[in-house]
Amino acid sequence: MANSCDIPPDWMSWITENQRLGVPDTTIIKIMVDNGFDAAMAQEKVARSGNRWTPSISDLMARKLNKLESLMIIYSKLWQCRGTVGVDRVSGLSCEAFFRWYYSTNTPVVLLDLMSNWSALQRWTPQYLKARCGHEIVEVMTGRNADPQYEMNCEFHKTHMPLAQYIDNVESIGETNDFYIVANNHSLDTGNMGQLLDDIQFFDGILDPRNARQKVFLWFGPAGTVTPLHHETMNVLFAQVLGRKLITLIPSFETNLVYNHVGVYSEVDCEAPDYNRHPLFRNVSRLEVLLEPGEVLFIPVGWWHHVRSLDISISVSFTNFLASNDYDWDGSAYRP
Repeated sequence: MANSCDIPPDWMSWITENQRLGVPDTTIIKIMVDNGFDAAMAQEKVARSGNRWTPSISDLMARKLNKLESLMIIYSKLWQCRGTVGVDRVSGLSCEAFFRWYYSTNTPVVLLDLMSNWSALQRWTPQYLKARCGHEIVEVMTGRNADPQYEMNCEFHKTHMPLAQYIDNVESIGETNDFYIVANNHSLDTGNMGQLLDDIQFFDGILDPRNARQKVFLWFGPAGTVTPLHHETMNVLFAQVLGRKLITLIPSFETNLVYNHVGVYSEVDCEAPDYNRHPLFRNVSRLEVLLEPGEVLFIPVGWWHHVRSLDISISVSFTNFLASNDYDWDGSAYRP
């Protein structure tokens, strides 16, 4: 039993720590009494500690972050109750059902029949793009193999060349991650590249055709291109036109497990994680999707994903949903 006439320094530190964590004084006093301290002495020491300590901004922020992380852990455990269920693959989904059961619940889904009326599925080969737009100058991400942080350093990897030259490189190089036309290159805004949109159909009831030009993006590269683990700041529809892509998804509420070191990027190599450096990554809920031509993946806002092209690949992504797709990522909208 503890000495009822005095309280050791480590217990005083314990009182202060729990007050900073937001534990009620009554709870702290009860724990102390249960451990043999005199009730009046415990009450006096807790009151004195509280009078000395004023919560700082950093203390309050730490408390909020702890609460949010606890909530994320709860969501992760609930998600894992699903067992080994993967990403839904559906046909004939109504627009209302898409927004109700997937968009608004932050849940990925593969839509199998949205592209059935796309002439791009038959037309879009490297040679077709070369014949139609080969003279256009496009922006390409190059020199990626020499830079482990090629995504974060994308501004230093931009090169311009005729599309025809790029296509020759794609067809002759084999498997590589050294060059890639990605969404950030805004290729469909270049010259006459936008005419390629004649070969696709916007998804009625899901996408807004009046708000499309700056929100439709082309991805085109050889087998072996990799987009490392990251998340988007908005919802995305990712339509696969040519080739296959292997996409690994991790729920948005497992951000505390992916070592988000800067911006929207994870420092974990998703294909070969180092569990000594990143032990929490063992606990993520990995969902793998093999996306084939004619299939569309809905990637919800905040969901982590890693993408590898298994073949020469052409994809189109969209962010022009009919529902709201603009989000505050710095919390400014919730501060007075």
